[in-house]
Amino acid sequence: MATRQARQKRGVAKPMIMKGDRVRVIRGNHRDLEGTVLEVIKAKGQVRVEGVNMRKKHQRPSQANPDGGIITFEGPIALSNVMLIDPTTGEPTRVRTRIEEDGTKERISVKSGNPVPRPQ
Repeated sequence: MATRQARQKRGVAKPMIMKGDRVRVIRGNHRDLEGTVLEVIKAKGQVRVEGVNMRKKHQRPSQANPDGGIITFEGPIALSNVMLIDPTTGEPTRVRTRIEEDGTKERISVKSGNPVPRPQ
């Protein structure tokens, strides 16, 4: 397991998954679950996926939350454990990038060869 300093020194690969993408979990306890990406944590190589890896936290009453209680939220999972879902076929696929003639980057599905649109 690499230390935090070693990870920061060598850097983390730029993720092809963005906030709002539909993904499927391919490894771990939540395998085969699908959801929308809520957050991408680039520095740690993790993502938060809607409805996956639900965690509970006991929170004491505060001004923001006067009742307190048990709060449920999505925990992060490793970026390598999720795969982007191709919108045309509905199947998980790897993604490549293609640079257009006007200089814009476009994500391309490896399985179908169709472009994957940016999430709204």
